[in-house]
Amino acid sequence: MTTPWERFEQAARREEPDQVPVALIVDSPWLPGYAGIDTLDYFLLPDKWLDINRGLLDRFPDAVWVPGFWVEYGMAAEPSAFGARIHFHHDRPPSIEPVTTDLTFWADAPLPDVREAGFMPLVLRLYEQMDARLQAEGLGINMVAARGPMVTAGWIMGVTDLMMGVVMQPEKVERVLDKITTTIIAWLHAQLDTLRNPQGIMLLDDIVGMVSAKHYRRFVAPHLQRIFDEFEGLIRIYHNDTPCAHLYPDLADAHFDVFNFSHTADIGETKAIMGDRVALMGNVAPLDLGVRGSPAEVEAAALACLDKAAPGGGMILSFGGGVSPGAKPENIDALLRAARAWDKKQ
Repeated sequence: MTTPWERFEQAARREEPDQVPVALIVDSPWLPGYAGIDTLDYFLLPDKWLDINRGLLDRFPDAVWVPGFWVEYGMAAEPSAFGARIHFHHDRPPSIEPVTTDLTFWADAPLPDVREAGFMPLVLRLYEQMDARLQAEGLGINMVAARGPMVTAGWIMGVTDLMMGVVMQPEKVERVLDKITTTIIAWLHAQLDTLRNPQGIMLLDDIVGMVSAKHYRRFVAPHLQRIFDEFEGLIRIYHNDTPCAHLYPDLADAHFDVFNFSHTADIGETKAIMGDRVALMGNVAPLDLGVRGSPAEVEAAALACLDKAAPGGGMILSFGGGVSPGAKPENIDALLRAARAWDKKQ
């Protein structure tokens, strides 16, 4: 019998498995509320974290969780390594305060040690411990994740100043992004080294969607390609749910395997642009439908997406972004029903 993960692997290779897989990005914006616990407890109590993430496998056995058993502190791990001030909250992920807007400071700053800086060593230690426990249960952790160079730069120096720098101090921005990219690659390797059976990486960078195609080619494309090329042979997922259809032709050449993108983009048109080069992971609205919609509405939207993009393979049904805070479990059930129903009508 084909497992959900095997279906996901097949779709990521742009193949057509026996059933369209359903995969969902879940982390601390959704999971503490779903489980009914304080966000701080989710971060601080490893057994609670383990029970909540393992419980997803029982509650939704046909779903793939991306990256799955994700050790994260919201978006804080990468910025914390560069010295950003992190503020923790009881009812939402941490907020992040930029260090300095001075591009010269960042262009000349030393590289952080990913095994000692910020929250990174805590993440690595928890991965090491939890993967060993899960392996003993016949499970394990398949995938790790990192924030991308643009979003990390935006956190440590402020998005406005980053964008101004792209126009006014481009050489310094290139140096900063190169430094951050080197750190991200080391960070992903360090995480993968803690796992017994690593099979994939996910890179998340929504700030990329804010630049023009011209600026993308100069400031972003070389760094995305460098990161994804480093992990050739693993499943490589890129998440960017900022509406940026103007970048899709170029993004398709960034050497990732799976694209999780904005629900505002028509999935049929996106497949026509990118589908011969990457698999698509989407594209049901995460807030308007995942949180506010009824199961019937979610299922109808999911079937419409499948009609447009599933034929020919390379389709992974999901929300067009991560699972939003407040998303209803029954709406995840609706995605799974749609995948089974669409398979039957072929």
